[in-house]
Amino acid sequence: MSHEAHEPETPHLDFQGTTPYEDYVKADVLTHLQHTLSDDPGEMVFLVTTQVMELWFTVIVHEWETAAKALRQDDVPVAVDALKRSVRELEALNASWKPLSGLTPAQFNSYRAALGEGSGFQSAMYRRLEFLLGDKSASMLVPHRGAPRVHAELEKALHEPSLYDEVLRFLARRGHPVPEGVLRRDVSLRYEPSAEVEAVWTAVYSGDGRDEVARLGEALTDVAELVWRWRNDHLVATRRAMGAKAGTGGSAGVAWLEKRARKNVFPELWTARSYV
Repeated sequence: MSHEAHEPETPHLDFQGTTPYEDYVKADVLTHLQHTLSDDPGEMVFLVTTQVMELWFTVIVHEWETAAKALRQDDVPVAVDALKRSVRELEALNASWKPLSGLTPAQFNSYRAALGEGSGFQSAMYRRLEFLLGDKSASMLVPHRGAPRVHAELEKALHEPSLYDEVLRFLARRGHPVPEGVLRRDVSLRYEPSAEVEAVWTAVYSGDGRDEVARLGEALTDVAELVWRWRNDHLVATRRAMGAKAGTGGSAGVAWLEKRARKNVFPELWTARSYV
C-alpha cells in the first residue's frame, strides 16, 4: 500500500458561461445594484445596509406566510418551525443597524440629500411584514399606486388574514372561546386588542407549558419581542443621525418612530401574563 501524500484534486473551474454558483445566487446582479448619488464614501454602507434589510424583510415575510398557511391546516409543528427560523432571521435583521448605529448628524447630512423624497416607510416589503403582524392600513398602499405589481401584492395582503388572525382562528378550532366578533372582523383593518382573547391566552399560559398551543404562544412572543427591538433600534439610530428633525418623504421622523415603538405586537400575549 502506498503511503505517498496525495494532493487534493483541483476543483472543476472551467464552465461554459457563468458558474453554477452565479446561476443560483445571482451575485453579479446583487453586487451591481449599488448606485450611489453623492460623493460621500459613507453613502455606500447606508445603501447596502438598506438593501440587506429589504432582503431580510423578504425572507421573514416568506416565513410568516408559511406559518399562516400551516396554521390554516392545523399543522402547529410546521408553523412553529417557520416562526423559530424567523426569530433567527429577525436577529440578523436587527444586527443590520450596527453599521448605521453610530452615524452623527454631520455624517448623515453629507448624503441625506441623495435620498430626496425616499423614506423607509415607503418600503413595500416592510409594509407586507407589518400587514402580517396585523397592523393594517389601506392608506399605506397609496405610495405604491404607480407600481401595479407591488400595489396588487400589497392590496392582496391587506385583505388577507394576518398571521395573528390565523392564530386566533386556530385557537377557536381547538375549542378556545375566541369571540365571534374577533373571528369575523374586517381583516383589512388594524387588529385591536380584545379582553376575551387576553383571557384565552391567560388560560393557555395557566395550563401545561409543554402544550403545543403554549409553545406556539412563546414562538409568537419571541417574534414580537424582536420586532419591538427592531423598532427601538430604528428609533435610536434615527435619533442619533438626525435628532428630532422631520424625516424624509414627509414622515414625522423620530416622533413617528416613537409612536411605533410603543405598540406591542400580538398584544394579548403580553397583557395575559399579568393574570397567570
